[in-house]
Amino acid sequence: MTTTVLGLLYIWFEYRASLWMWLVGFLMQALGIVLYYQKGLYADCGMEFYYLSMTIYGGWNWSRGIIENKELPIKHFPKRFILPWVFIFCAVWALIYWLLLNYTNSNVPLADSFTTALSIIGIWALVHKYLEQWFIWIVVDVVTSVLYFYKDIPFKASLYALYVIIAIMGYFKWRRMMKKEG
Repeated sequence: MTTTVLGLLYIWFEYRASLWMWLVGFLMQALGIVLYYQKGLYADCGMEFYYLSMTIYGGWNWSRGIIENKELPIKHFPKRFILPWVFIFCAVWALIYWLLLNYTNSNVPLADSFTTALSIIGIWALVHKYLEQWFIWIVVDVVTSVLYFYKDIPFKASLYALYVIIAIMGYFKWRRMMKKEG
């Protein structure tokens, strides 16, 4: 329940492009490590460690603009990054899937590894304030919501279902904010 409340705060701050998102995210991820380990979602558990490091980097990246008296702008995902990130996604998905199949008792290795691999790209895009990060999160949130209902984590599943709606709204809000900035 606590991670659900933190998740709602996190997505609200992300929607508003607020620096507070990073602090709330750090707390949510620390608690998520314990929850996912207990539920046997090992890739998600491991992903939380990546999120923790990206949260520190994201907080620094977004806040350095404040120090320089200018906010990090919202921008488009560079086209030159698409192909490399597709390859990274496929390689990470395959690696995590293989690890889950061979070294865990996971009964959802395909979905767990998919959301984990795609989330690596999503958080990286968020750290850099790319508008298109919202599309990545929509896909991740839909699959994760279904997965968590299946794994009997109803609060988190409902949270991710809500994330889908907020991600759609967030895309349009960030697009408006981007137009104001530029």
